[in-house]
Amino acid sequence: MNILAIDTAGRSASAALLRDDAVLYETVCNCGLTHSETLMPMIDAALKTGGVRPDQLDLYAVTAGPGSFTGLRIGLAAVKGMALAAGTPCAGVSTLEALAWCHTGSGTVIAALDARRGQVYWAAFDLKTHARLTPDAAAPAAEAAAFAQSCKKPVFYVGDGAALCYNRDEQALPCPPALRVCRAAGAGLAGRALHLAGQSVPPAALTPNYLRLSQAERERAEREAAAQTGEK
Repeated sequence: MNILAIDTAGRSASAALLRDDAVLYETVCNCGLTHSETLMPMIDAALKTGGVRPDQLDLYAVTAGPGSFTGLRIGLAAVKGMALAAGTPCAGVSTLEALAWCHTGSGTVIAALDARRGQVYWAAFDLKTHARLTPDAAAPAAEAAAFAQSCKKPVFYVGDGAALCYNRDEQALPCPPALRVCRAAGAGLAGRALHLAGQSVPPAALTPNYLRLSQAERERAEREAAAQTGEK
């Protein structure tokens, strides 16, 4: 099975080409350029280097959230556009689950993305089996740290929100910052698992999972709530 996987959910962007569970090519870009500038050249390089044509792809895997609203839309739109041509099935995977699939060993991995305002998007997974231990959530970083305190196995954090959690959990195992970023290979492995479980979807059915309202929507809701309070 040839799988093209991409991640644009966070600060970095990544593209990978997999054959079954083997990574043929992967690149991660975290140089400050926008995902709209870097994504398509990375995809082109992955296919050319791996010697795979778009019509030879069996699955597209893409991080569908949580993460940057703009970043998620860029990745999902790119996959939809490419997959629609041949009707190739797609797997929209949790960004947090993709982060967990990048690691293996024994213990618990908590994937955390910076959600601003002292909050993180987070979820916990068994490091050996990648089985999910908690649902994706948007909450204060202290909530993830509190869950870690209840774990009997060693814990470490990954993702660009890891530092926020480490600041509240001195018992967790250290993970180098360079290994905390989301990689497209993780999205590819998580997407493959979904596809084998019969959970891939047609391109048109791909949807983002933002987990919470955008900043503009939150601010509007706050203004409306304040106006209603003033009226009373």
